[in-house]
Amino acid sequence: MDTIGLLSDLIRIPSFSREEKDACDLLENWLKNNGFSDVRRVGNNLWMESEEPSGKPTILLNAHIDTVKPSHGYTRDPFSPDIEDGKLYGLGSNDDGGPLIALLETYHELAARPQPYRLVFSATAEEEVSGRGGMDCLLPEIGEIAFGVIGEPTGMNMAVAEKGLMVLDCSSKGKSGHAARNEGINAIYEAIQDIDWFRSYQFPKVSEYLGPVKMSVTMISAGTQHNVVPDECRFVVDVRPNGMYSNPELLELIKGSVKCEVKERSTRIGSSHLPESHPVVRRGLSLGLRPFGSPTTSNQALCSFPTLKIGPGDSSRSHGPDEYIGLDEISRGVEIYVKLLDGLEL
Repeated sequence: MDTIGLLSDLIRIPSFSREEKDACDLLENWLKNNGFSDVRRVGNNLWMESEEPSGKPTILLNAHIDTVKPSHGYTRDPFSPDIEDGKLYGLGSNDDGGPLIALLETYHELAARPQPYRLVFSATAEEEVSGRGGMDCLLPEIGEIAFGVIGEPTGMNMAVAEKGLMVLDCSSKGKSGHAARNEGINAIYEAIQDIDWFRSYQFPKVSEYLGPVKMSVTMISAGTQHNVVPDECRFVVDVRPNGMYSNPELLELIKGSVKCEVKERSTRIGSSHLPESHPVVRRGLSLGLRPFGSPTTSNQALCSFPTLKIGPGDSSRSHGPDEYIGLDEISRGVEIYVKLLDGLEL
């Protein structure tokens, strides 16, 4: 299979988030023309399976086909897949083209022989914007999943933990009155108590890789004019879960600890944590792979099952100018993926 040629063709096609149709069409046709007859599609998401669902656990291989828009500072045509000194340049080559074709080659190799699991390969849309047209569309089609490999550029080290995100809209109530007289209840003073709690509280479960849950008050608004005691103070809290709590768990704990009204904008962007006792982590450690915690979000955030983020390339190249992936990085990625998953018992 000429997967480098496939990646080059994908680089030529702009595939910004929510604009992935042409890239998805190309990938779908390439797969069908290269012997993958069971390719299925929902929206701009593709998937195929090594066997029909049975009593075996399912392992999902996932990478995304969307990209961000080219950053300022490019000295090359971002849509020209140029190979120089063993490096393939172009927008999406590193994030997420290298992991995509490495996982595709891995799927092809592992599915060719019996495995103690059902293997599913998937290529999804809207990862860069955590859109609902990506994993949210795909996952119901696959059924129960025991474990997932999320292909992202990590230098083939194991991101066993990933930060999540919750944004909270908070409101403290008071009673308006004239500022010159001892009237009313100042909503700002009511809010100060809860703001201080968000600033200083430490949740007891601390991640070995991500540290504590981080909460930051980032916006505040109150008052109509200088001589009126405000009856409402609104503020926004940025919460970064550490993989030791689910978003609903954190939300319940927060609501039970503050007096202000708390409304979540979304709880979709969850954090993740894969313990060292998990079979894939144990095998990765035996291969000399380094575990670490990732501060960047990925499709892991939308998975309710255990996942490991790992792939060829370097996260520092993502979203920057003159993006590239080393051809040797891709071949090494396939080799490690196969060693990590071949015959793995969950």
